[in-house]
Amino acid sequence: MARIVVTGGAGFIGYHVTRALLARGDEATVIDDFSDGPYPRAEKVRNEGDLLSAFSGARVVRACVTDRAAMAPLIDGAEAVVHLAGLAGVRPSFGDPVRYARVNVEGTAVVQELARQRGVERFLFASSSSIYGNATPLPAREDAPAVVPESPYAASKRSAELVASAICRNAPEMRCAALRFFTVYGARQRPEMAITRFMRAALAGRPVTIFGDGSMRRDFTYVDDIVRGVLAALDASAPPGFRAYNLGSGAPIDLRGLVEAIGAAAGVALQVERAPVPLGDVDATFADITRARTELAWTPRVSLHEGLLAVREWVTDHP
Repeated sequence: MARIVVTGGAGFIGYHVTRALLARGDEATVIDDFSDGPYPRAEKVRNEGDLLSAFSGARVVRACVTDRAAMAPLIDGAEAVVHLAGLAGVRPSFGDPVRYARVNVEGTAVVQELARQRGVERFLFASSSSIYGNATPLPAREDAPAVVPESPYAASKRSAELVASAICRNAPEMRCAALRFFTVYGARQRPEMAITRFMRAALAGRPVTIFGDGSMRRDFTYVDDIVRGVLAALDASAPPGFRAYNLGSGAPIDLRGLVEAIGAAAGVALQVERAPVPLGDVDATFADITRARTELAWTPRVSLHEGLLAVREWVTDHP
């Protein structure tokens, strides 16, 4: 049993990671500020309640990762920190880039520096496939240039990586993993995200809106696979230092194909409406997962169809 701090543990991925840690016997302390957006506060409250009802030893603390005084005692005694707190979303980041920079960059620096000062040797944090933008050749490799972010969100995640890498220079025993998540979906996903929104529309008989001509591709990755990747990175015997890992399906699909797949999972034919491509959306995401496969012994297991059936079940049970 290890004592692990999970920031953002009341969010989408954080809930699933915390549940997996508790289920295997680790002691997990969730830190979340329960802010309302982009992931709704009501969803976080539900996640908190489900965790506390399922695991008597679960601990949830309300605090913001940018608040050093509040965070410091919560990191004391931790053997590892899984830093998943942050602001997600390409499009919302254009509305408040300052907030995204503060939470995603400063928040990461605060948590990692506190961990360094306390001798925590394992520090993992959530990065994003968005850092690759449109300029990085696909499939994207971790050592490829990622220098042209298409949104403040992407810039904040890449900046957090650079800061984390620099902090590692002053932490010779720390193993720091930047986990680049590729379009994660599944139960408890943000309600406005495409797969959850499209599934609800399909089951309600409403049309769905896709951007552009439908050729935009995404590397959709089921949340259970992401959780296994996080645990694999946490448990890996790796040398100290900074290391980035792509966690994706490695099998991108265009939006037209996604609509067809959701229709098949829902048992209906979806009606499609079109809208212009929003500012900041990239043409494609496509993960090269060779490094995670080789160094973490991790590969995705859940097919898109299996994942969509699970989403249908969640949406049906949580109207």
